[in-house]
Amino acid sequence: MSASVKSYAAVDLGASSGRVMVGRVGPDSLELSEAHRFVNRPVRVPEGLRWDILSLYGGVLDGLRAAGQVDSVGIDSWAVDYGLLDADGALLGNPVHYRDSRTEGVAQKVWATVPAPELYAATGLQYAPFNTLYQLVADRLSGAQRLLLIPDLLTYWLTGEQGTELTNASTTQLIDPRTRAWSYDIAERVGIDLALFAPLRQPGDPAGLLRPEVLEETGLRGPVPVTAVGSHDTASAVAAVPASGERFAYICTGTWSLAGLELDAPVLTEESRAANFTNELGLDGTVRYLRNIMGLWLLQECVRAWGDPDLGELLQAAAKVPALRSVVDAGDAMFLAPGRMPERIAEACRASGQPVPVSPAEVTRCILDSLALAHRKAVDDAQRLAGHPVDVVHVVGGGTRNALLCQLTADACGLPVVAGPTEAAALGNVLVQARAHGLVSDLAGGRELLTRTQPLTRYVPQGDSARWREAQDRLAGH
Repeated sequence: MSASVKSYAAVDLGASSGRVMVGRVGPDSLELSEAHRFVNRPVRVPEGLRWDILSLYGGVLDGLRAAGQVDSVGIDSWAVDYGLLDADGALLGNPVHYRDSRTEGVAQKVWATVPAPELYAATGLQYAPFNTLYQLVADRLSGAQRLLLIPDLLTYWLTGEQGTELTNASTTQLIDPRTRAWSYDIAERVGIDLALFAPLRQPGDPAGLLRPEVLEETGLRGPVPVTAVGSHDTASAVAAVPASGERFAYICTGTWSLAGLELDAPVLTEESRAANFTNELGLDGTVRYLRNIMGLWLLQECVRAWGDPDLGELLQAAAKVPALRSVVDAGDAMFLAPGRMPERIAEACRASGQPVPVSPAEVTRCILDSLALAHRKAVDDAQRLAGHPVDVVHVVGGGTRNALLCQLTADACGLPVVAGPTEAAALGNVLVQARAHGLVSDLAGGRELLTRTQPLTRYVPQGDSARWREAQDRLAGH
């Protein structure tokens, strides 16, 4: 390998799987390969739904062993969840899963102290029942001396050093997106002690060196630094959007769809709150202004209920089903919990007076049409609320493999869709590490490198946009 090419291990943990990818970066090259992939299977115990964090850490160690010698390691994962440590730094229990039911009704109790409009004006975060703030109010924190968000917890186990990476901290509903620092006023009013959190650190900051025990277990030669990246996987994915200029929207697709814009400042209006848009922090002072949509979780749960049929055949059959026959609100919290997804989709169609999808192909088409419709509404609403017009929609993440969804999104938005890269979060993770080590100049330079080196597919809008407006009106009950 050329001396000017360096290798970076990107640990990328999603809600259903984890992977350790190796990015090899040179002045004009960027190659990504998979070292190890492992399942992320939550466990339901008598006290509720929990993450199997030890299994995940084992997968990380196995992945670093498979990756071979690297110049740095970075970790990103899903947001909002955390581990609690005692005074000796020992984990007090398996982290609670955001789909656990313990936060039901908690938001309403918080709003009695800090009304929802006031909370949004201070933190810019959309309402979701599992926001970290609500989890903390629901949690029994006795004995807890430290709280580490999931990527920070794994970094601590690798290095022995504690920190709170900013892009992920911004999803806790305890950060002021204008100052990019803790909102002490909100924390005090809801009874949360911010001393629980380790000091904030930025993407690109050093996060320690692999401990001797980790080096021994993985076979790596030290010193191997760990670099803080955009540790919220969406922050890393948005960093890997291969866009030029500012007139673009993005949709990060996977278990969730995160659809929105990259802005220089948050949008904290009451209209924005009512539209359920969130202001999360990104790289280089940017704000990820986006809406959470249920995403391919809907299809994943249906496929699981159907006994895991061949996905390619299912999508081919769905493409032949008449378009927009039935649609559901892909952002509705009724679809949040696991189980009985085909039945719940059928019930939603029945309740709204639409034809009820019966076959797996019909249900799949309903899901994909509904996701494309939700993408359309999010992109339209974001442009209007932020006063920020766009010319193109970039789709990144696992959903880029779903050509039907990408084409339907182009049709629904009435804009060209550029799909790729698929492993956007891992690539964004790698780019932040490469930049910290001087191989990439800035965010724009990283995106330009992606555009030159990664396979991208362009989808042009087809058909009549009026039918999408009609479906949107139907869903709104007009």
